[in-house]
Amino acid sequence: MANGSYETVKIERDSGPNAGLTWVILNRPEKRNAMSPQLHFDMCDVLNELESDVQTRLLVLTGAGEAWCAGQDLKLYFRELDNKPAERARAAWASHYWRWQKLFTYPKPTIAMVNGFCFGGGFTQLIACDFAIAAEDAKFGLSEVNWGILPGGFVSKALTDALPLRDAVWLAMTGETFDGKMAEKIRLVNKAVPRDKLREETIALAQRLLKLNPEVLRATKIAVKNVRSVPHEQAADYLQAKSQEMRFQDKEGGRAKGMSQFLDDKSYRPGFGPYARTAEQKA
Repeated sequence: MANGSYETVKIERDSGPNAGLTWVILNRPEKRNAMSPQLHFDMCDVLNELESDVQTRLLVLTGAGEAWCAGQDLKLYFRELDNKPAERARAAWASHYWRWQKLFTYPKPTIAMVNGFCFGGGFTQLIACDFAIAAEDAKFGLSEVNWGILPGGFVSKALTDALPLRDAVWLAMTGETFDGKMAEKIRLVNKAVPRDKLREETIALAQRLLKLNPEVLRATKIAVKNVRSVPHEQAADYLQAKSQEMRFQDKEGGRAKGMSQFLDDKSYRPGFGPYARTAEQKA
């Protein structure tokens, strides 16, 4: 349960002005939050539960201790499952399910707060999150090439979705490490900030998103991500249909309220913040 405890994941909920913000913390600090099969199973449960959790409107994914995620646990995920095909298949399914299939199109906004080491398989969920803010001194790298494998699983595909091909090939073939500033420069993350400002900047982004219409955020996320890989005419048809679906699903009638506040009340200026929502709508 999302309100219960997990072996490898912690859940923390903010209150007061940050109500609706839920922190999901990978909790294997002694292993730099390397992903074991149990962590994958825990994260599948966590994301499934929080999807319908009324107390959660936005999710921040981060790591305990000095790391965000050091990739797959070499011993528990690889070596110990080498001769256990059924267990390997189950762990592989869970790994892909939560890190990409579920997270990439999660119905609530997601922010990766990269507080330290992010290596290998950790890139997949980093890229799947809607936003990413990193500490300037966080360390990134695809080190697989250095010990005889390629960035497998889904890492290489996620990488080429997020970065220009030149950058993706460079990182994968050299195994070169880089910091948060470089991650921002190549657009792997949205922003890199001093470590002592990381939580503050993450909360500031969360607060901005929490003021917005959740149905509009959900529809916008799915629309933007889905049209990237389709032809222009199909994208136009899809966006039109998505807009109509959003208006039907939006129980607070955001489009009508925003237009009324702009055209009739003269109380709203598009581009300068969200339209005014009532306390009931924000609940």
